[in-house]
Amino acid sequence: MLVTGGTGFLGQHLVRSLLAQGHTVALMGRTMSPVHALLDAGAIPLMVDLRASESVQAACRGMDAVLHVGAFSAPWGRRADFYAVNVGGTEAVIAGCLKHHVRRLLYVSSPSVVFDGHDQHHVREDVPYPRRFASIYSLTKKLGEDRVRAAMRQGLEAVIVRPKAIFGPGDQALLPRLIDAARRERLPQIGDGRNLVDLTYVENVVHALHLALYAPAAVGNVYTITNDEHVALWEIIGRVLHRLGLPTRLRRVSLRVVLLAAALMEARAALTRQEPLLTRYSAAILARTQTYDIRAAKRDLGYVPLVSVEEGIERTLRALEGSV
Repeated sequence: MLVTGGTGFLGQHLVRSLLAQGHTVALMGRTMSPVHALLDAGAIPLMVDLRASESVQAACRGMDAVLHVGAFSAPWGRRADFYAVNVGGTEAVIAGCLKHHVRRLLYVSSPSVVFDGHDQHHVREDVPYPRRFASIYSLTKKLGEDRVRAAMRQGLEAVIVRPKAIFGPGDQALLPRLIDAARRERLPQIGDGRNLVDLTYVENVVHALHLALYAPAAVGNVYTITNDEHVALWEIIGRVLHRLGLPTRLRRVSLRVVLLAAALMEARAALTRQEPLLTRYSAAILARTQTYDIRAAKRDLGYVPLVSVEEGIERTLRALEGSV
């Protein structure tokens, strides 16, 4: 089977697990330097950029399943890059699956496709897309979902999986960014600190993807994946900072003020082409409640989280402390 984005955070965990289960795995990415251990363990390297449509399609040849994990998920970047990778790359993967008669496609999307910038409680998969998307990333992942749904109507067996806020050892985006901001004394508490969120430990996402590969009822459906725990985000952040010996008394700033400041930072970044310290999307994600109903994944996939948030945070912190 083929894993796109196999050199990324989730991709590496997924490839490692598939290899451990005895699968033959082709690992696709732009560079193989981060995954020498996986190649030594038997992964087949495919140095392919998702923007190279013909090469992507060729990579699907002979595959029983394709797990499309690759995406451009940076907090800031050129609109053209988000479209080229998240939309164009998905189109190429779909074309390859149809051309080479791949049995099943798993498309890793994101719950951000239904985030409207306001508090959301116990959201199900059938909630409508917002009229205005919170970020260009969210929009392009939604457009990717559109392409997958269109392919389903052409007969492709496909499943859309939306894991929320993935964290764990090897993550470079979620906790490490917050920790880095705290070390530079640039991490305020945005909002009143009472917002609840759902997080997902990376091994739980891998588990859900394994289940979605073979569950008959999964085909044609969308599944949100979380740890099924609604946790107080800023309480979790405080515990992490305390464990690392960093200040936990953060300056509180209202979301309205931060959104205004972030808008100005984004305007400046558009001129300088340098990533802003904070975006409006990131501010809203840190201040708003976002909890999800995952009964569909439990019912159709038999999904139950294997690792709790508490244990996942502990494993992540041990990995961070070991890397210092």
